[in-house]
Amino acid sequence: MSLVLCACSGLRYYAQAVHGQGELVLRRQPVRKLLQDPSTDPKLAARLSLALAARGFASRHLGLPDNRSYTTYVALRRSYVVWNVFATPRYSVDAVRHCFPVAGCVAYRGWFSEAAAKADAARLRSAGDDVWVGGVPAYSTLGWFADPILSTMLGWDDDELASTIFHELAHQLIYAKGDTAFNESFATFVQTEGLREWRASRGLSPDDGRAQAMDDGFTKLVLDLRDRLQELYASGADTEAMEAGKQREIAAFRQRYAQWRDANWPNEHNYDAWVARPINNAQLLPFGLYDQWTPAFDAIFRKGGSQWPAFYARVRELASEPKAARDAALKALLP
Repeated sequence: MSLVLCACSGLRYYAQAVHGQGELVLRRQPVRKLLQDPSTDPKLAARLSLALAARGFASRHLGLPDNRSYTTYVALRRSYVVWNVFATPRYSVDAVRHCFPVAGCVAYRGWFSEAAAKADAARLRSAGDDVWVGGVPAYSTLGWFADPILSTMLGWDDDELASTIFHELAHQLIYAKGDTAFNESFATFVQTEGLREWRASRGLSPDDGRAQAMDDGFTKLVLDLRDRLQELYASGADTEAMEAGKQREIAAFRQRYAQWRDANWPNEHNYDAWVARPINNAQLLPFGLYDQWTPAFDAIFRKGGSQWPAFYARVRELASEPKAARDAALKALLP
């Protein structure tokens, strides 16, 4: 019976994915046509014009795919395009992984309906897992479809809109199946370096790095909590002691966060709400995935004379290697 239920669940998941992606394909509108239409809202036109300019820059100057992605627009009547469901065992910081034919094994499942995502989360929670659901404003189909600009992306500032397009196009260019940390770190490096070049091309001053420094500091705190929990879970303690230790570590993390914030960013409260909410293992999973190897990719870029073709050639070589060899090569490049 469990095998039948699992199969039915899998079929439902793929059905909603096909339906959700099909909806995006059917509702796409060419951006240039919208820009030529006098009835298009001027604010929307300005955002689409910027996105189209960033898209052109991505291909001409960053060596990213020159295709129909981000040349069309889809207006969605919701806050996110997809909701990702992350899960871990109650006493583990390792993800419950899901494997797919194209993307390989990843640490989440994406749902086009918030209600469906919450139902999946409830099922995992009832099985005893720690679960977290996070909304996603944009994602890449890895070049299988021409990804559109989504209304969920347009609330961002200019830098985030442009750099997200660079990030998602990078996924289309190079993708190592089943290696989320490699893929996201690579795309994040392209996003960051691409944004630096994009700003320079528009005569804008370099980003002051304040927001990145704050984000890096908070990520370091969360990864420290994850390491402490991992050590606790490996201790062999009984369930009661494990639960008490888990709650103790989370409480101590909140104290460390308050001390870090007050000492370094006394007037900033960006992360207060996240820290105040109930914290479980699954919420910690996304941290570190997007920047674990970014210093290594930066080293590859500089070593190749800061030239995109040389950089991509080396990254492709790494993507073709077995994961263990790839990780070893990247680790050797870390400061």
